[in-house]
Amino acid sequence: MKISIIQNEIKWGVKEENLASFGRYMQECYGKTDLVILPEMFSTGFAVDTPELSENTDGQAISTIKTWASEGNFAVAGSFMAQENEKFYNRSFFCFPDGKIEFADKRHLFIGDEKKFFTAGDKILNVEFLDVKFRLLVCYDVRFPIWARYTEENPYNVLIYVANFPKDRIDVWDTLLMARAMENQAYVCGVNAVGIDSYNVRHNGHSCIIEPRGKRIAEFEENEIGIRTVEIDVDYQQKIRTKFPFLKDGDFNFN
Repeated sequence: MKISIIQNEIKWGVKEENLASFGRYMQECYGKTDLVILPEMFSTGFAVDTPELSENTDGQAISTIKTWASEGNFAVAGSFMAQENEKFYNRSFFCFPDGKIEFADKRHLFIGDEKKFFTAGDKILNVEFLDVKFRLLVCYDVRFPIWARYTEENPYNVLIYVANFPKDRIDVWDTLLMARAMENQAYVCGVNAVGIDSYNVRHNGHSCIIEPRGKRIAEFEENEIGIRTVEIDVDYQQKIRTKFPFLKDGDFNFN
């Protein structure tokens, strides 16, 4: 399976401009990949102090995602600012080429306005596509390893984190993505944004794809904008999990 990650500058709160910008990169991926992953809140930026930018699942962002998936014949994953029943959510999505789409809301809301204005989710987004199992989490979720824990009851091959992780804590992002890959013997795709947000916080990217033993197989230069595509091998992954069955020794219940 080929996976593409897009690292791009997000114009905070300017939805039309963001959709156009990401759309140009999407078109470059048409017919060349199986899955494209976008950063957290790709259409608005992490403008959680302006929840009026949110939309329902029939709104402009998801309608555009479905168009890209159909025209490109690939799946698309990411998150957007959602509104439902007068509540606001940082909602992750996995859209299949046929327009079917699965959602889950970010579990761990970040300190400050996200906690103030948004509602936390209570489920993990697990999907299967082209015989590959995915788990999709959002930004701050990376700090909570139990939420990403591989188990035989809830297995996956690829762990996705979409983010707006800031430059001044980017070493945390780098380290935890590596840890999540090694402790779960999983491919990890971490997709971050670049640019300055509505809080005047700078983001410098560091998007990457990491293989199950902790080696980066795709990465970007600092603040680089563009696409990286790699082909993952779940047979290779299974060989690692069979040869080194660390996952069977995990402690899931203890006093």
